[in-house]
Amino acid sequence: MVDYVKKDRIAFITFNRPKAKNAIDPPTHKRLWEIWKDFESDNSVHVAILTGKGDAFCAGADLKSYMSRWPNATPEKVRTNIADGLGGLTRGLHHLKKPTIAAVNGWALAGGFETALACDIRIASEYAKFGSFEARRGFHHGDGGIPRLINSAGLSVAMQMLLTAEPIDANKAFQWNLVSEVVPHESLMERAELIARQILRNDQVAVRSAKETILDMIGRNLDDQLRVEAINGYSVATRKEVLSRLQEFYEKSDKGRHGKNSTQL
Repeated sequence: MVDYVKKDRIAFITFNRPKAKNAIDPPTHKRLWEIWKDFESDNSVHVAILTGKGDAFCAGADLKSYMSRWPNATPEKVRTNIADGLGGLTRGLHHLKKPTIAAVNGWALAGGFETALACDIRIASEYAKFGSFEARRGFHHGDGGIPRLINSAGLSVAMQMLLTAEPIDANKAFQWNLVSEVVPHESLMERAELIARQILRNDQVAVRSAKETILDMIGRNLDDQLRVEAINGYSVATRKEVLSRLQEFYEKSDKGRHGKNSTQL
């Protein structure tokens, strides 16, 4: 249902239900929770790449086995779901300190779109398509899609995608700031791995502090944003490692920008 491979400090996580367009059923949801918790706690891996097998990234929650439990559900059952999210990453495990990259290989629909939005960096294949189809079925995003759409692309884009329930292609997603780049399909994983290695060559404490700082700024006024940046930026610079790396820079003895984490690029 989900493949999980660790190699060269990168965790490769692959939806593997191609016949179901990689839809998330309850066992897949549980397995994703286990994977993300392991990724967070395993000090041998520092970046995760999430992708899908076949022609879909993820079609969202499985409508038969996952979504069928919500009609006529009690308010108490709905409340208990708040801690779960969809696969954990969308809500519940969304405070992962390590960077995550979505390599969107095909359809990213509904909860699959929400899962991609929950990743820190999104790279799209030229064949990728994105859609919020929930309104066709009588509901709408409930696992982070709406706030992350607004934060990434703004109110107008969120309104159009949710209210029309029409898909967009990779180029439109790029224009709307939903992905950082679009690449040829056959180059998708190569590009995602390169970005992962670029992250790996940096100081991981600094990387995680930068991620935390970026996410903490959302929704704050400018004064609060400046305060968060200053506190986090200067506190992470107080470590002894920073002094030694600055000295290497002064002496021109450092090998590029990677400090102690040499990675061939």
